[in-house]
Amino acid sequence: MTAVAKPSIWPFLAWAVVGVGLGVAVLTPFTIGVLVALAVVAAGVVLVVWHGGRNASACGLIVGAGVLVLYVGYLNRSGPGDVCTADAGERHCVTEWSPLPWLAVGIVMVAVDAGLFLWLREVNRHLG
Repeated sequence: MTAVAKPSIWPFLAWAVVGVGLGVAVLTPFTIGVLVALAVVAAGVVLVVWHGGRNASACGLIVGAGVLVLYVGYLNRSGPGDVCTADAGERHCVTEWSPLPWLAVGIVMVAVDAGLFLWLREVNRHLG
C-alpha cells in the first residue's frame, strides 16, 4: 500500500475565508451582505468544482465562522455592561455583551473543526 499525499492547507484556508464571508453575509443582509454573499457563493462554487477543494479541506467553512465568532468576542472585550469613552469634550457610551460566551463558542468551533480536518487528513493519507 502506498501513502497518499496529505491534502494541502491552502484549500482549507480558502474554505475558512468562505466561512468568514458567509458569516458576514448573514450578519449584514441590508448593507454589504448581498455583495459579500455573491462573492462567497462564487468562491464556494470554484472550490467545489476544483478537485483540490472537494475533500477534508471543506472543514475550513466552520473554522471561518468560528473566527468571526471570536472577532465578535474581541469587539465586546470591555463588556459586559456600559462602556464609555470621552474625546474632545464629548462622551460616548455603548452597551457591550460579555465576551466569554463568544470566546468559548469560537474556540470550540475553531479547535474542534481544525482537529477534525487534521484527523481526516491523516485518515485520508493512510487509507489512500
